[in-house]
Amino acid sequence: MDKKWLPLAITLGVAGVAVVTASLWPDHEEKALPQSLCHGALSRETAELIDDGQGGEVSTEEWESKGKSTDYVFKACSVQRADPDSDYPRSVYKLIVEDTPSPPGRKKGSVPLGPGFTGWALPDEATVTLPAGCAAGMGSTTPYIRAWLEVPSQNEERLARLEEEPPVAPDTATRNNATVMRELATRLAKRYDCAA
Repeated sequence: MDKKWLPLAITLGVAGVAVVTASLWPDHEEKALPQSLCHGALSRETAELIDDGQGGEVSTEEWESKGKSTDYVFKACSVQRADPDSDYPRSVYKLIVEDTPSPPGRKKGSVPLGPGFTGWALPDEATVTLPAGCAAGMGSTTPYIRAWLEVPSQNEERLARLEEEPPVAPDTATRNNATVMRELATRLAKRYDCAA
């Protein structure tokens, strides 16, 4: 090799090693996202089904209350999505799991969740009652544990007031809501060993 090209060859060789080294040892490591959300009731994949049409990474804010006595169940979860225009995530939907003395009812126009599940779904809300025995397993003396889902972006009255179209087609939204409630019931029943 001609001596005049030697410094260039050495410089390129060092630069190549630096690129390889940088790819092997990145400056920052990506944090692993949790795969179990809402008190373990939903997988990340299922939680992402419900959207307000704006996308964004899913996260949750979870809380629960034991009340004044030990026979009370209340678990809540707000599912949020990252907002590119803000440092704060926006709330997309809310889940509430609570004990209740009332037997399950059915809302007009709703569709059933399917065989093996007691509950119904609409585009903007859904509910499911956990199998018998879950209340005792979760520490409640009431006969039922029920979960509620609220999806404000699909609310017909709100959309009519704002003269907006729903972000997701109502049939698709209803199917997604039903899927979320079926998984919630299945996972919680397994966790508290009260599957039907």
